[in-house]
Amino acid sequence: MKILLLMSSVPDTTSKINFTDGDTKFDENGIQWVINPHDEFALTKAMQLKEKHGAELVVLNVGTAKTEPVIRKVLAIGADRAVRIDVEPTDSYFTAVQIADYINKHPEFDLIMAGKESIDFNGGMVHGMAAEMTNKKFVNAVIGFEMKDGNTVEVSREIEGGKETIETTLPLVIGGQKGLVKEEELRIPNMRGIMMARKKPLEVLPAVEAEVRTKIEKFEKPPVKGSIKMIDKDNLDELIDLLHNEAKVI
Repeated sequence: MKILLLMSSVPDTTSKINFTDGDTKFDENGIQWVINPHDEFALTKAMQLKEKHGAELVVLNVGTAKTEPVIRKVLAIGADRAVRIDVEPTDSYFTAVQIADYINKHPEFDLIMAGKESIDFNGGMVHGMAAEMTNKKFVNAVIGFEMKDGNTVEVSREIEGGKETIETTLPLVIGGQKGLVKEEELRIPNMRGIMMARKKPLEVLPAVEAEVRTKIEKFEKPPVKGSIKMIDKDNLDELIDLLHNEAKVI
């Protein structure tokens, strides 16, 4: 069994976000880059499958050299080797073309895993488009994955008001999220893994030509939260007065 993990490098959720050039570009100064949190659930599930079924796990990233520390962390956690397509991932379509080109040139992968979306742009499109471009089945928002007999798998995904369980066959592309594994099962690299990661292969490939179909016009931060007013829990008259005359919600 061969597994391909699609991994995004994203700003740490604690990073202070700013923009430059008239709010048209993301300011990377002082940003700490991490594995996309949704990808961490897919990574941990991939590691469990690797350990149970003796699978080979390859991580694929579309990005410049700045993503390599995050790639090395995935290798330290347990991926066997890594591939980086050397280009800035400008939009979802462009990125999906790079991934699909690699998959089409390496058809040996049984299972292609990713997070349901990256937490920076929250597009949630790359893995679905890559699946279409490679003529593979695709299931998103996956919260459960189990191997059955042969190449048959059972996949559970989140739907509005509940979950749906699907039985299908490999090859398959899935987008995982919280629930695919338990949070306490998420892997972190240990010292031995960090040392071994330095010797694991990291192949750098040139990008293929692809159209960029979207353009960022402007970024805008959410409005600053206003001040809050504390009211004694027993002072209902003041609460009603403020809701009526100040907040104007009643």
